Amino acid sequence: MKTKMIAVAVLTCTSIASQSQTLRAGVNFANVTISSDGDIDENKTLTSFQVGFNGNLKLAPFFFFQPGIILTGKGSKTSSGETTDPTYYRATTNPYYIEIPANFVLKSPGPIKFFAGAGPYLAIGIGGKNKVDGKLLGTSFSSEKNIEWSNDDPATLDYEEGAGYGILKRFDYGLNGTAGIELPNSVIALHYGFGLAKLQSGSSSSSDDRNKHRVISLTLGIKL
Repeated sequence: MKTKMIAVAVLTCTSIASQSQTLRAGVNFANVTISSDGDIDENKTLTSFQVGFNGNLKLAPFFFFQPGIILTGKGSKTSSGETTDPTYYRATTNPYYIEIPANFVLKSPGPIKFFAGAGPYLAIGIGGKNKVDGKLLGTSFSSEKNIEWSNDDPATLDYEEGAGYGILKRFDYGLNGTAGIELPNSVIALHYGFGLAKLQSGSSSSSDDRNKHRVISLTLGIKL
């Protein structure tokens, strides 16, 4: 499946190269759902970043296709207790993905354009860290480890390769929303990533199908 994902990325890059391009970078405000209803803990947002390219292919008047390829940080924070307490806990999970969004966008006419659109995304995990620190009855502890990924093939629906406790699924997918302002030489945009894939490896069930990525991003793009 890694080979297939690389092939998709190469095709996406080729597609972008044949279009007008925008180099974009910005800040991510990432979180993970904590319930099967998709609720998130607003106080545990993790600040990360993204950088990459997107294309801009005109399909019809005011209607555009914008494929992209970006390096993006996701994840969340969890905590229990205060740092002044004899027992407290802080944990940060910050995975990084190569993400391929494919948005369909409507734009207003004029030199300054307002736009909005949506589309799917596919992502592959490439790295990241899990960090933990705290105290247990006054005794401090801390650790930092590389994130472990399964090598699950999404095409095999009845079996997950490389599953295990504490391991994240390598492949993420979901839906994007985007809106912003396009100036003659730059683009300011707000994005929302709505993950549909369960993060933890293991069997899918109603009891463990809760944790999914949610990411709000603010980006500045420079037209090339």
